[in-house]
Amino acid sequence: MEIGVDSFAAILPDPATGKPPSATDRMAELIEEVVTADRVGIDVFGIGEHHRGEFLDSAPAVILAAAAARTDRIRLTSAVTVLSAADPVRVFQEFATLDLISKGRAEIVVGRGSFVEAYPLFGLDTRDYDDLFAEKLDLLLELRETKHVTWEGRFRPSLAGQGVFPRPHQQKLPVWIGVGGTPQSFARAGALGLPLMVAIIGGSFERFRPLVDLYHEAGRRAGHAPETLKVGIHAMGFVGETNDAAKDAFFPGWAHLTTTIGRERGWSPPSRQQFDVMAGPDGAFLVGDPNTVAEKMLRASETLGGLARITFQMSTASLDTSAMKRSIELLGTEVAPIVKTAGNF
Repeated sequence: MEIGVDSFAAILPDPATGKPPSATDRMAELIEEVVTADRVGIDVFGIGEHHRGEFLDSAPAVILAAAAARTDRIRLTSAVTVLSAADPVRVFQEFATLDLISKGRAEIVVGRGSFVEAYPLFGLDTRDYDDLFAEKLDLLLELRETKHVTWEGRFRPSLAGQGVFPRPHQQKLPVWIGVGGTPQSFARAGALGLPLMVAIIGGSFERFRPLVDLYHEAGRRAGHAPETLKVGIHAMGFVGETNDAAKDAFFPGWAHLTTTIGRERGWSPPSRQQFDVMAGPDGAFLVGDPNTVAEKMLRASETLGGLARITFQMSTASLDTSAMKRSIELLGTEVAPIVKTAGNF
């Protein structure tokens, strides 16, 4: 199992002063987080894509390129690229360039996005939400296969054999499909034979097992070998010296962002009790001391039929830079050895 960290480059207010750090300082801290992850043996680091004031990740390939120049081995991926609102040609070129800079460490996780700000920003209609994604994914996969693509679609001008450059360092740039809880998305990933990254931001791991089974069944029916149908999960996670320390470090930022987003979506304000339940044995938050987190990761893998990758969404803990770096260190030096030894990964 690969173990990773995902960040949305959240910029959160200081709980004491109510003031956020400068965007420049937060970006520098984020790059240091990637460098720390590389140093302690984390397998992959992902940067999300949002077009909102509380995040700094509207251009993930740029952030990843900066990180590539300061790291040696860690794989660098989007988490996710909002492909529906992007030009697949530019996405391919950006990540092929990242792959050259990193000497073959780039990946793309593509999805439709859980926020809709990108659609009006780029002149797109949210009523075309899924059709945009399906068409643009088709073109992105064509671009992986050949330098000169002949292609037609509804939402982008046709290509008549133009060359798309540069080509990546890797023979084929890895593309994962990022999904939430829509059955059609799981089935599509399986039918295409693409690796699957499941965003599990609450509830329990068990409720996703039928959807993961649907992915594998769709892949089997499409004739894809079982070993090509890899499943990863993106989950809220944070490692501390103790269970209480981890929860205390993670909760304030999580509560702030959840409250902010919840106002827009009509959610009730989150409580510490709700958080503690999700961080408990039956919840989907990977928050606790190294042993607690490792045991929960192994249970999650067993529950979902075997996982190829688990990435921790821990950027809501970025209020405390030192605690954030320490969490990454604990994940790489204490959690990863337990998980990889116990699971023979």
